Amino acid sequence: MSFLKFEDIDKSFGESNVISKFSLEVEKGKFIVLLGPSGCGKSTLLRMIAGLEKIDNGKILLENNLLNDLLPSKRQIAMVFQSYALYPHMNVFENISFGLMNEKIKKDKIKEKVIEAAKILKIKELLDRKPKELSGGQRQRVAIGRAITRNPKLFLFDEPLSNLDAALRSEMRVEISKLHKKLKSNIIYVTHDQVEAMTLADKIVIMNKGNIEQFGTPEDIYNDPKNVFVAEFIGNPKMNIIKIKKEDIVNKNNLNLFNKIIKFENSNFDEDIYIGIRPEDISLENKSEIAVKITIELIENLGSEKIIYTHLNGTEIRIKSTKNIKDKNITIYLPRNKLYLFDSKKNRIKT
Repeated sequence: MSFLKFEDIDKSFGESNVISKFSLEVEKGKFIVLLGPSGCGKSTLLRMIAGLEKIDNGKILLENNLLNDLLPSKRQIAMVFQSYALYPHMNVFENISFGLMNEKIKKDKIKEKVIEAAKILKIKELLDRKPKELSGGQRQRVAIGRAITRNPKLFLFDEPLSNLDAALRSEMRVEISKLHKKLKSNIIYVTHDQVEAMTLADKIVIMNKGNIEQFGTPEDIYNDPKNVFVAEFIGNPKMNIIKIKKEDIVNKNNLNLFNKIIKFENSNFDEDIYIGIRPEDISLENKSEIAVKITIELIENLGSEKIIYTHLNGTEIRIKSTKNIKDKNITIYLPRNKLYLFDSKKNRIKT
């Protein structure tokens, strides 16, 4: 039996359809990340789980119990928002304990739960401070602590790190990952940041326009994308996608690169196709079957690595390398086993 199940979920705002026939089954104890661009429906889906948004059609079941018509307070779900949502006039202890006090839990039990959560989140020494005296990372820990004390069946995180600077985001990613392992909790986490998704998730749901593009482990999605959307969304810099036009394939014109990648006589392509390769898979020194001469247009120096910009077959591509480059005209090498083929509809072609 699945822990959390979505059955043909639909959601519209007026004439705008946000979620379409969304179906998914989630195992118990998993850290699931909903990943996609702004407006793809991921936060709306999270709000429907929490009971903050009405479901138009379909069912959401938690441990086989239907959530559709349950009040948010009855769902045994805790939500951590992007905005922290702390009460400015209350100290940390009071903010964390607020939900427990409303549930009429005994004071000694409340204190025990708050101190336990504070220890886990390393904020015990901050319990007497007001939110204005805390850093962004500390405020987010307080918001997470408030969720922990409720001992929910499911945690929902709605882009909780987007207000933090890069260093704090990295630190909080580690803390949330440790928290998941320590509590063995069930987490649904919304983000548009692929780094958060890849480092935190047991499984990732790639969403686009209210639909699931792909569901799998970070490794599966990175190494085996189902289409161009997924291929470009995961990876930094994004995967290079080179279009080969139908007329070039049919007429065998301009096919230097294409012929090196596919044996033309064994191919029956009569439409445009797309060739993909990740910037980190292009080498400047490890010679492979496919060698291409290029002219460097720009180099971004990121310290430990460089991002090289050039054009290939009329398309701008990026190359990630640790090598120091002095020449403008160089040869790059494309390993055949690192190439991806996509059809005219941008779906993956297995070779």
